[in-house]
Amino acid sequence: MDFIDEGITRLLMDGKTRTFDQILHESGVSHNTLRLHLDELAERDLITRLKVPNDRRGRPKFAYGISANGRRACEVGVNRVTGVVSLAFTGLSQVCRFEKGGFCKKLRRPCNASDCPQIR
Repeated sequence: MDFIDEGITRLLMDGKTRTFDQILHESGVSHNTLRLHLDELAERDLITRLKVPNDRRGRPKFAYGISANGRRACEVGVNRVTGVVSLAFTGLSQVCRFEKGGFCKKLRRPCNASDCPQIR
């Protein structure tokens, strides 16, 4: 993903669906660039495209939202300069050997980033 794709997926991470015009206004990229990137993200199943009912004639309107694959892709970040990979604490269920369903088996209490024995 390039920086435009990352900006679009970060914009949709709040879970709200947005129309093309709303994304265009909030992202600050050109109309054609946004159209190309939204089509590519939808094809890669990182965002969902939902048809919005329209009472008038003309082209159909679409609303865009983040998909489960897009949410997972946003949790992992790579610093392009240093090459360091960062992972959100919510993604630790795949990494931490002590975590089980939001509960730390080693500390015997709810899992928390500040207390995680795996991070220390």
